Amino acid sequence: MLLARHGETEWSRAGRHTGRTDLPLTPAGEAQAESLAPLLAGRTFGLVLTSPLARARRTAGLAGLAGAVEEPDLREWDYGGYEGITTADVHRTRPGWDLWTDGVPPGREFPGESPQQVGERADRVLSRVAGALDEGDVMLVAHGHLLRVLTARRLGLPPTAGRLFRLETGTLSRLSLEHGSPVVAEWNTRP
Repeated sequence: MLLARHGETEWSRAGRHTGRTDLPLTPAGEAQAESLAPLLAGRTFGLVLTSPLARARRTAGLAGLAGAVEEPDLREWDYGGYEGITTADVHRTRPGWDLWTDGVPPGREFPGESPQQVGERADRVLSRVAGALDEGDVMLVAHGHLLRVLTARRLGLPPTAGRLFRLETGTLSRLSLEHGSPVVAEWNTRP
């Protein structure tokens, strides 16, 4: 299973939590997405899923992934009241806050999610792709925190273990099997 994090946006570059806000890729983000195409050239995918958010869909298109199907459960973590602000901003009013253990409070526009709720969505995606993995490669194009949680769940870890897998914009990662057990085969690959 291959994972691609979308290319850079203005908010990802600034470290702002970007969940449901649908921002476009920056020119650098478009270049990152295009740079994934050579890594994917010649591969045949049995299933390509993308987040419904434009930054992921655009990344898939620029990477040359035709026929991608939108999967609502691949959308990014809902940051609720912390949408659009940085962790440093949160710490000014809530010292010690940690996304991975505390989740986020509701905001005016978005309800927010706990790590467990994001883990439930990741589990649904993994269930959906399970049969397709027997048929060939599966490609998922989505967002940093969601893909980190999905990786943890694929490895049999709790959603909070996603904190262990830093994921850069515009990168490709691969989850595989070794002796029948899920493993990380590649991480944060760039051309």
